[in-house]
Amino acid sequence: MILFIKLFLAHIIADFILQPNAWVTHKEQQKGKSIFLVWHILIHFVLYALFIFKLDFLIYAAIIALLHGIIDFVKLKFQKKKTKRNWFIIDQFIHLALLFCVVFFYTNLPLNVFKLNQTAWVLITAFIFLTQPTSIIIKNIISVWTPEEKEKKDQSLQNAGNYIGILERIFVVTFILLNEFEAIGFLLAAKSIFRFGDLKKVKDRKLTEYVLIGTLLSFGIAILVGLIALQFQFI
Repeated sequence: MILFIKLFLAHIIADFILQPNAWVTHKEQQKGKSIFLVWHILIHFVLYALFIFKLDFLIYAAIIALLHGIIDFVKLKFQKKKTKRNWFIIDQFIHLALLFCVVFFYTNLPLNVFKLNQTAWVLITAFIFLTQPTSIIIKNIISVWTPEEKEKKDQSLQNAGNYIGILERIFVVTFILLNEFEAIGFLLAAKSIFRFGDLKKVKDRKLTEYVLIGTLLSFGIAILVGLIALQFQFI
């Protein structure tokens, strides 16, 4: 199972951490002609090869990277502005299924997701997953409820909400691993107090509900990941 964890870690780093928004925009505009699609495939191959670091796995790393590029090409070709959210979910599901298949064929053993002793890999994967990958997932989930644009004069820091979400999820998982569940309630209460003042000024019910859904999703995913990581400590 540690093989899948390493491949998943390589995947989320290549797909979310090492893929700037400029690359994504260029790929959406140029489709298969984008040079960044090639770079994206190469990054996947390098990370898979480095994380597994076995000579006989190089062919599998090449296959994963190539199929990843084909999957991305299909998504870029057929997705529309209104269907980007659906294609994102389908795209990520197929990528994960591909990793499972590679693990099955490479190890030639039945997959057992409950037997994992390498706690360090689990924790690294959990914390990286809770950064940009989770932010993008939440953004896609709640995009259907995106409220009208705020006033043009917005005094908030650029991308501040995204970084606040990442930090709060990291804190939540850390508190769970330390068995300090009371601190999670304190963190949620503190954020609610700060948010209350902003939302009170806006007086927009849709925006309030939008923020509440995003916050609950963020905390919910963090708690789920934290509880899963906590269970692996006893395996």
